[in-house]
Amino acid sequence: MTYEFDTVIIGSGPAGYVAAIRAAQLGMKVALIEKYKTLGGTCLNVGCIPSKALLTSSEKYEETQGHLEDHGVTIANVKLDVKKLVNRKNNVVNQLTGGIAMLMKKNKVTVIEGEGTLTGEHEVTVNKKKLSAKNIIIATGSKPVELPFAKYDDKIIVNSTQALSFSAVPKHLIVIGAGVIGLELGSVWRRLGAEVTLVDIAEKPLAIMDKDLATEAGKIFAKQGLKFKLGYGVKSVKTSTKSAVVVIETKDGKQEKLTGDKVLVSVGRYANTKNIGLEKVGVKTDERGVIQVNEKYQTNIPSVYAIGDCIPGPMLAHKGEEEGIACVEILAGQSSHIDYHAIPSVVYTSPEIAGVGYTEDEAREAGHEIKIGKFNYRANGKALAMGETEGFVKIIADKKTDKLLGMHIIGAHASDMIAEGVAAIEFGASAEDIARTCHAHPTLSEVTKEAALAVEKRAIHS
Repeated sequence: MTYEFDTVIIGSGPAGYVAAIRAAQLGMKVALIEKYKTLGGTCLNVGCIPSKALLTSSEKYEETQGHLEDHGVTIANVKLDVKKLVNRKNNVVNQLTGGIAMLMKKNKVTVIEGEGTLTGEHEVTVNKKKLSAKNIIIATGSKPVELPFAKYDDKIIVNSTQALSFSAVPKHLIVIGAGVIGLELGSVWRRLGAEVTLVDIAEKPLAIMDKDLATEAGKIFAKQGLKFKLGYGVKSVKTSTKSAVVVIETKDGKQEKLTGDKVLVSVGRYANTKNIGLEKVGVKTDERGVIQVNEKYQTNIPSVYAIGDCIPGPMLAHKGEEEGIACVEILAGQSSHIDYHAIPSVVYTSPEIAGVGYTEDEAREAGHEIKIGKFNYRANGKALAMGETEGFVKIIADKKTDKLLGMHIIGAHASDMIAEGVAAIEFGASAEDIARTCHAHPTLSEVTKEAALAVEKRAIHS
């Protein structure tokens, strides 16, 4: 049978657009369907990129509030223009989404604006037009979870998208959820002048990260001015014209009331798989709507594949990108796979937090006898010169083989430094391999080298 396209991809986020480019490179005729006017999905439009733009702007503003005086720089009469700050964020987004549109043209990918739905095992309907394809890839991403007792009203109760575009700094921002998104956006508005309180049922912020990082993060963020109500569940959220009252409760029944003018609900995301025709074609999902796939990203329908946030695994843009590449390479007959153990997680707070591989608890649960090396930023020359001395690098290795099991960082530029740990785990390196690798001086990467040396208790500068 002759098909109009080799591959039709539904969704233009990092998973979808990267899959489209790689498929085109491999000689496939590709169509990319996107329901919104701009490409890039959540990550580029209302997620990773805009939040990082705001984080950078807020950090620069906070530097002017006395922090630069240590460097001999005194600034007076500093003013904050929230509208200009948000406009800069929008300009960054527009530049990147426009760049993706250019990449689609360069690679001769057919881009179709509209809602794509599966109407057959080899058919997608968009704008009432039926497209036939040898293979279909679903890359529809995810959406913020909405709490039944705290419905988004776009004014007081907001999600992560709306929290990127406040017209003014909130007086008191209450964040439900002390995970990655809650901490990042809470940090932005705290630096810009808001009182910020984060509520979470867990006993530590960032409960999914290595326990040492979570503990250190809690101390640092509290010192910065973030307020935490940990071990509390949210019982109710009641709004009036200009404020909200959030009732929180501990496991033993102790209740408190928090009053704020904005409430950010940040309790996770769910797979965006409703109303795309999965039931019509018979594609299997779990009870949460997550599409079930095999090791080739193939669903139970042989011609239908899925990648990114809508399949099992961490909802990370870079995970989706790697899946997009692997999926289309498999379609092209190549051998391709992903080592999910070597996918890093990053929190873009200040300081940044990053991890790859096993946490300490996970390594023990997996049956490893482990040895650990840690080295603090404050003993590093570059960190001292930068005035960025908070944090440490932690390396976890197998006690018998010395194989690197995990690397975890809290500190300046952790998002960049974690790449060394990713590469080491990907290639099966040992802690000794990192310790024996020459790291330029002075650099922050020397903290990693010293942590690797510390695994055998032979760090040089401590």
